[in-house]
Amino acid sequence: MLQFESQPLADLAQSLRTVRQAKTFNNPERFIEGWYWAIRSKDLKIGQVKPITLQGRNLAIYRGTDGKVIALDAYCPHMGAHLAEGKVEGNGLRCFFHNWKYDDRGLCVESPGLDRTIPAKVRSWPTSETYGLVWVWTGETPRHPVPFVPELAGKDCDAGFGLGFRKNCHPNVVMINAIDAHHFNTVHNLPVEVKFEKQNLNDNAIIFSNITRGGEQSWFIKLIRPLYQNEITYKMCYWYGSTGTVTVGPDFLHFHIMFSIRLKADGKAEGQTIAITEKRPGLWGWLFNRIVLWITLRVGNYFAKGDTKLFETIKFDLKTPTLADQSIIEFIEQVETQKPLKWETWETVEHLS
Repeated sequence: MLQFESQPLADLAQSLRTVRQAKTFNNPERFIEGWYWAIRSKDLKIGQVKPITLQGRNLAIYRGTDGKVIALDAYCPHMGAHLAEGKVEGNGLRCFFHNWKYDDRGLCVESPGLDRTIPAKVRSWPTSETYGLVWVWTGETPRHPVPFVPELAGKDCDAGFGLGFRKNCHPNVVMINAIDAHHFNTVHNLPVEVKFEKQNLNDNAIIFSNITRGGEQSWFIKLIRPLYQNEITYKMCYWYGSTGTVTVGPDFLHFHIMFSIRLKADGKAEGQTIAITEKRPGLWGWLFNRIVLWITLRVGNYFAKGDTKLFETIKFDLKTPTLADQSIIEFIEQVETQKPLKWETWETVEHLS
């Protein structure tokens, strides 16, 4: 079980300052610029337009005749009609109210009944489709790809959906649960001390990997030990403080679970669980992947089940950090280094101060 070690008072004080001075972490009015899932790909057919509220901002998302997904700000700059009430024409979107048409860049290209085309523009946002989801980048130009599992970087993947979920707390708080070392003992009764090693993947992503062995006094650990050459595999990669990929499993077969969460009103969280595995060739590869994805979703449900009631009542306030909380402190520090945006307006926070 976890043994608390003495930590220098200076380190404890610094950890406490990190938490107290955090301006973006667990802030219901801020989020990190990045990729956020908007809708399942299969729920947006060619020629369809749908209203989406993402990180507090209203969007009209449609799929043009070329199959590409376009995300525009929701309201027509003429009189404010919601563009999702309009219709898709080619790769453009025509407003229902006065029939002004906008192209995939948000430029007005037709304004019927007028002598000339009005030089109006509605804001457009970068999109991508991965893992069966439409993702929207909440800034000008994407600086990184859609969140991925580091172990599967550059590989074609199959994916499957678990159930969506809602939590009564900020996405950041949901995310830290996976690297709360002590709770693996107190909540999940894991008979081994958990320690994490941190690695920065890029400016927006950070990896925490389990580096501990031990627990051989437990029959469970003795049972699974032959499946691991080194430490038991458990890795967590965080993107933008609100999407995380978990990698678990024996050396011969790893399971990958993505938890992607977006911020809702009043600091609440709405998430989607996604099982991911490397694409394997042929019919047998397809069948094998269906089994792997099914097992992966069961594993994901196990991780989520024991902590569900916690997120309904928690009011996160880390007043007394300990050595066991080091990974949480490092996560908070990494969130604070990323570009914060204002809830609903998506303005850069620095421009608001």
